[in-house]
Amino acid sequence: MFKILFDRDTWQEIFGSIQKNRLRTIVTVVGVLWGIFIFITLSGAAKGLDNGFDRQFQNVAINSMFLWAQTTSIPYNGFKTGRSLQLKLEDAQFLNNRIAELQYIAPRNAIGVFGSSAPSVVRNNKGGNYSIYGDYPIFTKIATKYIYDGGRFINQADIDQVRKVCVIGERTQSELFEEDENPIGDYIRISGVYFQVIGVHKFVPGGGFESDSDIFIPFTTFRNLYNTGDNVSWFALAAYDDADILSVEEDVKNAMRVKYNVHPKDERAFGSFNLGEIFNRVIGFSKGMNLLSLVVGIATILAGIIGIGNILLISVRERTKELGIRRALGATPNEVRSQIILESIFLSVSSGIMGIVLGSFVLAIINALTANNSTFPYTNPTVPLTYVAGALLLMVTLGTLIGLIPAQRAVSVKPIDALREE
Repeated sequence: MFKILFDRDTWQEIFGSIQKNRLRTIVTVVGVLWGIFIFITLSGAAKGLDNGFDRQFQNVAINSMFLWAQTTSIPYNGFKTGRSLQLKLEDAQFLNNRIAELQYIAPRNAIGVFGSSAPSVVRNNKGGNYSIYGDYPIFTKIATKYIYDGGRFINQADIDQVRKVCVIGERTQSELFEEDENPIGDYIRISGVYFQVIGVHKFVPGGGFESDSDIFIPFTTFRNLYNTGDNVSWFALAAYDDADILSVEEDVKNAMRVKYNVHPKDERAFGSFNLGEIFNRVIGFSKGMNLLSLVVGIATILAGIIGIGNILLISVRERTKELGIRRALGATPNEVRSQIILESIFLSVSSGIMGIVLGSFVLAIINALTANNSTFPYTNPTVPLTYVAGALLLMVTLGTLIGLIPAQRAVSVKPIDALREE
């Protein structure tokens, strides 16, 4: 087989056979090409969706969720329908004690979000209205904050000492400070109170649900500034990686229903947003896309490979006399068999390579069109090299197997019978 692989006459015969059946060969090659093209394109598209969601939420814990209080919808234990509920700071410890799967709980307060008016922020003669968040340092365990060099995020000392410090966004910096000014250590006024800037957070797509202009201050300072007491706007929670986030969400709500004397079946008393559930759905969709690309691609490839086997059978029938002459001149059955198999492998692999190149070209176009898209979670549609190598290996294997059928037919014809063919 290796000897015939580098034989010039063999390749001349292969190309001669292909040229004699040009139209038939092209149609069959397109079938194999289309199969590998579908496989590469769909696999790349699924990977692009994976990459997009990874980018969108790259700095947020995957197994995380958010919980807030609403109003009751079912009367219970003497309480009427429509009772307004309010989360409290003590609820964090309550949930920690009740639900072992919870890793982090971060109480949060905010003003200037969800329809409330953003407070005034002033520095010298410049000012604007920005959303203000009251946070604990543990929040960065759930949603990472990138702070520019020279600054920092809120720490425990800021909480304990109720410091008037803040972390501003990069857009806030550009609007309140001159380009050559360093805001670290300087002061701004939030709702008429001076705060020292301790850091500037960098805006990263997927860094959380805040914007590049939001301002973060210690939770305890927020409480004093806006007189919120022990009230909490919502909790950001993260479960351990191996926990079932859907079960954790239900356990959290059940625990809060017990604490606030809410009917066990009241689904409207506490609202939630389960980021982990979204991740699971995306992963499931991506796996479905990969399976679809695999099934459709392999089915189409098999159809094309079978077509290659058919045209080789026809070619062998048409070349019966030629094969008989070769056998009569001393060609061994192994040489004839190897030539037919080599032709089958050549057609299969060349079709596969063209399909891979075409699929890569389409993915490159998709990547160029979505490179600067920040609204839809989609980026860098690529196919792992292992997929490409596996596809080529499949081409060689199937090409060899399907080539055995016409090859065996070719060597089964006796030279004397072949020479009698008209």
